[in-house]
Amino acid sequence: MSRAPTITAAVIALNERANLPGLLHSLAWVDEVVLIDGGSRDGTAELARSLGCKVVEHPFDNYAAQRNLALRHASGDWILSIDADERCTPALAEEIRGRLLYGSYAAFRIPIRSRIFGRRMRFSGTQDDRPIRLFQRGSGRWDGDVHEVLRIAGRVGELDGWLEHETLPDLASFLAKMERYTTLEARHRVAEGVSPQWRDRWISPLIETGRRLIWKAGLFDGPQGWAFCALSGLSQWVLADKHRRLWAQRLAASAVDVSPTPAMTWPPQFDPPHQVMRPTHPPHLPVAADDLFPRVPEESR
Repeated sequence: MSRAPTITAAVIALNERANLPGLLHSLAWVDEVVLIDGGSRDGTAELARSLGCKVVEHPFDNYAAQRNLALRHASGDWILSIDADERCTPALAEEIRGRLLYGSYAAFRIPIRSRIFGRRMRFSGTQDDRPIRLFQRGSGRWDGDVHEVLRIAGRVGELDGWLEHETLPDLASFLAKMERYTTLEARHRVAEGVSPQWRDRWISPLIETGRRLIWKAGLFDGPQGWAFCALSGLSQWVLADKHRRLWAQRLAASAVDVSPTPAMTWPPQFDPPHQVMRPTHPPHLPVAADDLFPRVPEESR
């Protein structure tokens, strides 16, 4: 009888000490937990080690790089990619163990159910999210600086169980996450040479708010849902404003003095025919560049 495949839970973390006990309790059934710490100052790495995790400390570069680093340190046959504020339900754990014994899939999508501002969002949150989170080691790689995507070589199935996402418990956590993600996204856009557009600041926030409030029926999520929809629109405005500022800084840093120099006349202008062109310096001295190309006074630029 063939052995059961081993499973590594891959986690990236930054100042997640408060979330670790709950996360690791929900992962007691996996064979290994690899945690990549991006420079925590709250004792995340130390606590993770004391709780039996394989911890690798590496300064945060981007999300895809951190997740790919976790893959390099994982030894399980399968990888369960999970965040510190997520929880694996007992039903999902049982389903995973059963599905990995049979079938021909290289990866599986896992639904996510989120709690935002203290309540489950049925419409405006991430209830439609079904990202690929479980995959065979060696079959996938993460791409993307901010909103990373897992690229899989092979067939992808879908599980019925879900991850519980204890995200954004209060306004302070929302604003902190907004600050972090908008900064990373704005830097990414500038690095990719994407110039800001006027609609990014004035149209995109309205579209995002309306998408969650009307199209996704966030109206039925109550006051917490309305607040989440409005704040999601605010995130788009903050992103656009940071993008505009960083783009302006880039243009200012790359600007060079392109003030025009006086045009040279051709052919050279000689004195009357019986005279020769007089050099501005004796022949044995080099001619200074300023004599041929006079500098434009500062006040006339």
